[in-house]
Amino acid sequence: MDGIQKILQNDCSFSGTAALNLPLPYPPVRVMEENQFYANLLTLDYCGSVSELTAAMQYIHGESCLCCHQCAAAKIIVGMAVAEMTHLQKLGEMILLLGGHIDFTIKTRTGTQMWTPEYTNLSNVESEIIEANLKAEKAAIEQYEQHITKIEDEYVNAMLRRIIQDEQYHIMLLQMLQNQ
Repeated sequence: MDGIQKILQNDCSFSGTAALNLPLPYPPVRVMEENQFYANLLTLDYCGSVSELTAAMQYIHGESCLCCHQCAAAKIIVGMAVAEMTHLQKLGEMILLLGGHIDFTIKTRTGTQMWTPEYTNLSNVESEIIEANLKAEKAAIEQYEQHITKIEDEYVNAMLRRIIQDEQYHIMLLQMLQNQ
């Protein structure tokens, strides 16, 4: 009974939690014209193994593992999850404007593949949670930078560059947690 009371008394409320992103505006969600190739590239960022959906789910898992023991870290992690969901929403809008579809599958030359929770790191250890998220943020930045070189749409690239700024901010926050 002591363990249950301890959990119930935990003061780790996430009420009013805001997205942990830079206090900079996002560019308008626009595209120059429909482009299926660009839409397909963005599906990788939307729901691939390195994606906003994967990041959001991995952060939610990490928050769930930490909330009863490391409330401050859990609150930071859930704020980053909300930021990733913002990115997910913006990418989804762009995919639709580019003529693509939102169905939680990536589209490649060889076919489609549905998002799976197997993409997430399910560690329960705080240091491993933080390290996995650092690795994921760095991989996301690298993937966004690769996509920017392949996309010749100034509006799409402006959004990807803005999302990269948030991912860099998340790296800074995770390094702060790592060094506590």
